[in-house]
Amino acid sequence: MVISLIVVLAGLGLANYSTAVKRSREAVLKENLFQMRDSIDQYYADTGKYPPSLEDLASDGYLRAIPEDPFTGSATTWVTIPAEPDPNDPFTDLGIYDVKSGTDALALDGTPYSEW
Repeated sequence: MVISLIVVLAGLGLANYSTAVKRSREAVLKENLFQMRDSIDQYYADTGKYPPSLEDLASDGYLRAIPEDPFTGSATTWVTIPAEPDPNDPFTDLGIYDVKSGTDALALDGTPYSEW
């Protein structure tokens, strides 16, 4: 009886632990996306164009370094969304308008991280 109670409590603790780890990774992902998007906006406000790459944000001092995606464990898996072409000047470099996670995992609320 005592052993079965310990096994049940250990199972509940393990489930809560894994959920807490996933929640913390989600919080890190939200913060990383916010920081990179804010840096893209600051770059655009300063230069009048979107950055050509995430590396340019870091090299120009808008970010200290490109953060790692907490779900892929790499700073190279970010998916960049290009800006819309300017109808008045269709030959200009578009640059990066937005950034998203490169994982296809689902969040605790059921939405894909790649849509955040």
